[in-house]
Amino acid sequence: MKENIHPKYGKITVSCVCGASFETGSTKKDMRVEICSKCHPF
Repeated sequence: MKENIHPKYGKITVSCVCGASFETGSTKKDMRVEICSKCHPF
């Protein structure tokens, strides 16, 4: 495999507009969502 071509992958906190948050892994630094499993009506 080629070296130094993959983005950095680390822990981030995903925040929802309802106030809930959870940790996951991603190449992004932070993530905000409009709807999550805690506030989704289904």
